[in-house]
Amino acid sequence: MMTRRGFVGVIAAGFAQAGLARRAPVETSAIAPRPGTVWLNANEYPDGPPPASIAAMTRVLSASNRYHYDEFASFYAALADSLKLKATNIQVGAGSSEVLHCAVDAFVTPSRPFITAWPSFDWGPELAAAKRCPVVKIPLKSDYSADVKSMVSEAARAGGGLIYVCNPNNPTSSITPELDIRWLSENLPPETYLLVDEAYIHFTNLTEAESAMNLVRHGKKNVIVLRTFSKIYGMAGVRVGFVAAPPELITRMTPYRNNVISIIGVRAVLAALDLGPKLIEERRARIALTRSDLTQWCRRRGIKYIEPHGNFMMIDTGRDASKVSAALVAKGVVPGRPFPSCDTMIRITIAGESDMAKFKSAFGEVMSV
Repeated sequence: MMTRRGFVGVIAAGFAQAGLARRAPVETSAIAPRPGTVWLNANEYPDGPPPASIAAMTRVLSASNRYHYDEFASFYAALADSLKLKATNIQVGAGSSEVLHCAVDAFVTPSRPFITAWPSFDWGPELAAAKRCPVVKIPLKSDYSADVKSMVSEAARAGGGLIYVCNPNNPTSSITPELDIRWLSENLPPETYLLVDEAYIHFTNLTEAESAMNLVRHGKKNVIVLRTFSKIYGMAGVRVGFVAAPPELITRMTPYRNNVISIIGVRAVLAALDLGPKLIEERRARIALTRSDLTQWCRRRGIKYIEPHGNFMMIDTGRDASKVSAALVAKGVVPGRPFPSCDTMIRITIAGESDMAKFKSAFGEVMSV
């Protein structure tokens, strides 16, 4: 009989064998998570899907022996309509990772690089590198926003490419102002495409970071916006994401998608969309309140952090972050995985009140603050 410790060891070994050990949130192969472990490692929404989505998924389970291809046209239309776009502006995938993969496959070549702010979400650079395509990493500015002018210069030098901006940025939870995103869209060199990853846009104060979706609505021909239902909608395990872009760019990305998503995901998303903007507003407000409480707690104790705009934040421990992470895991709190160039920082998901209380207690003990 396999023990919990043995199971975790097998999973860790599998990651290592596949060359994916860095995907593990922290190095936990020698520490079996105990009952009551608090998971603050993946920027998940604490409450899960809305009840209407859970009910919709439950209702369709008995019919999941069918592919339900006949429902996808109306699903695309409903999703596009919620964004004030047309179905031809949308491509859906298994979470935002699949459609990000499609964009890299379509627009990154051995002569046209993947250009990203850094540090940032690393799947895009890793995909490009796996294709043996160049990757250009542009350091974030002092305010942790993307250096858009340097990104454009690199694209011009290369004769094109794919510029990637995660906004709010993962892992720093910082934002790139709307004016900078607009400037980027208006100054793209020939054969250059702008991919704005808005996985966390719903957590921001809209006076601080306007969505780039308006650029797609207004016909910017080389702009792609990536979204997911994994975060504020609480459906990380359901796996539904999409890109919005001009139809000709969608056509170029479509051959690289896997197929269609699960009908369970389709019904969950439709039920969530039926709830309208109130769901987003309520969930945004809840996270903002908890986030503000955590930043105030840090300030009172002299703990440095990057001002957060997503449902997570980067805290500067002032020491080797891997050791702090291991100490937190030992106390039943799992922080985010390590990030390059952030050796003293840990990323913490903004979760429910009880989980945040446990984090504060454990972190205070580890740091003696």
